Amino acid sequence: MPNRIIVTLLGLLALLGAAAPAHAYWEYGHESVARIAWEQMRPNTRHQVGELLRQGRLLETPDCPVATIEQASLWADCIKPLGDRFAYAYSWHYQNVDVCKPFDLKSACKDGNCVSAQIERNARLIADTKVPVRERLTALAFIVHFVGDLHQPMHAGDHQDLGGNRVAANYGVVGGRANLHGIWDGWLAERAISTPPSGPSAILAGLSAEERSRLAAGSVEDWSREMWSKARDLAYKTMLPDPCGPAPAERPVLDEAEVRAMIPEVRANIAAGGLRLARLLDDALGPDHRAPGQKRDR
Repeated sequence: MPNRIIVTLLGLLALLGAAAPAHAYWEYGHESVARIAWEQMRPNTRHQVGELLRQGRLLETPDCPVATIEQASLWADCIKPLGDRFAYAYSWHYQNVDVCKPFDLKSACKDGNCVSAQIERNARLIADTKVPVRERLTALAFIVHFVGDLHQPMHAGDHQDLGGNRVAANYGVVGGRANLHGIWDGWLAERAISTPPSGPSAILAGLSAEERSRLAAGSVEDWSREMWSKARDLAYKTMLPDPCGPAPAERPVLDEAEVRAMIPEVRANIAAGGLRLARLLDDALGPDHRAPGQKRDR
């Protein structure tokens, strides 16, 4: 084969490699949320989290370690292939709140099998020192992941399409065929986090103390409503002019201009997720940590 052809093929392979995301949201996004939380939580909370993570062997999932908070952020996805052992948690990663109807979290979570209900449940388990360490560690691994899930809008909004998984779409000209959920989970999240100044510390550094305080405020229901709104007004409407109307005749494309417009929004979601996770863990494991029901002195 002539050298020129070999060089050309190598160049094409390099371009293809560059086009593929280094991480998808379920990796880079979750790890970034977890790292921001680690940097923002109180020192005592960080100590308590570290003590729990050091008991990782109790989970008996050697292929899914939790030695660091970044590893813990991936645990709830890592255990999915283990089948029946963790099948109960499959529906805990999302909530199907219809973007074409008034916000109704109660109906979407009526049985507790949704991401917001499980964030609240696992926060209570972490806080209760009477609960066995293995259960508290499991709750920690779940909540670190689920707060990340909630801050990916396509886990918080839906229109009878599996959170956009059934909405065919293209990510630019190099992303190949994808769907709306996958774009927000992978291509767009990787682009946003890796855009300079890149990484979780840089995302956090771009926020003032007042902005951090504002983002960390609110309840899990408030955060659910916010992400549901972003699913409706950003994720769906960017790709579908009428997300509640008929499917478009042609496959929609998220072009470069739209990607650039979404980058600040995705970075804000990552920051909010990390700050809110830190607050939840501070509330559960902070300096005045008590088991639920115990009096807190003020």
